[in-house]
Amino acid sequence: MKTLVIGAGTMGHGIAQVVAMAGHPVTLTDVDAAALERARASIERNLDKGVERGKVSAELRQQTLANIVTEPDLERAAAGAELVVEAIVEKLEIKRALFARLEGLVDAKAILASNTSSLPLTKIAEELAHPERVIGMHFFNPVHIMKLLEVVVHAGTSDATRARVLEIARALGKEPIVVRDSPGFASSRLGVVLGLEAMRMVESDVASAADIDKAMELGYKHPMGPLRLTDLVGLDVRLAIAEALHRELGGAQYEPPQILRDKVARGELGKKSGKGFYDW
Repeated sequence: MKTLVIGAGTMGHGIAQVVAMAGHPVTLTDVDAAALERARASIERNLDKGVERGKVSAELRQQTLANIVTEPDLERAAAGAELVVEAIVEKLEIKRALFARLEGLVDAKAILASNTSSLPLTKIAEELAHPERVIGMHFFNPVHIMKLLEVVVHAGTSDATRARVLEIARALGKEPIVVRDSPGFASSRLGVVLGLEAMRMVESDVASAADIDKAMELGYKHPMGPLRLTDLVGLDVRLAIAEALHRELGGAQYEPPQILRDKVARGELGKKSGKGFYDW
């Protein structure tokens, strides 16, 4: 299964890594050639940590890196792709334009998947000639560790596409869940509410970010607290998702708190900027 991953950010390079670790050739593409260099370096660091901890063999490390090709030109990168996973910016019109272009670059049987965490697949697919092959493959960060894969089906997704993606998910070592295309799907809709409420608690000086996170980690067995998770995802990404859910669903629980808006305005975006609810 030759796979194309579009977007070399945190999610894109993580997806490329797990596909390559499963033994499949993968091409990672991005309009920014420097992002491709950073992505490969990040993958190498992830694998090196795995080797150090005894989770990854030296042989698997080498095979994984050999399975990954980086290519800044989308047309060349798309040649022969059987599965395309898009992991670019969470902007509907940009995704729609990309998927429209992809239809002319890949075989008619290739699956077109989006890693979107909140945007409607129906809208992404509605103007395509073959909307039946469009599906959501929502991975979780860090991709090489998190087991969940949220498979999102819209009304036009074919049974064959759904079945094939579930098969692929399991082959990648993921545990898939199937969710109907609706605002926020399942994971974002629940996770965003928890994260926003944690932010309101910081804003109201209920407790520190670290203690709020510890409450969820120790009291509810969450592997990571909602504020640290927000820092890893990116405060700007969380803000965009919250705004989209608030527009679609209404409800005070989706209204982004002022502390989130202020931090994003100051460029405090989480780990990627060095500061969010924590200093990195």
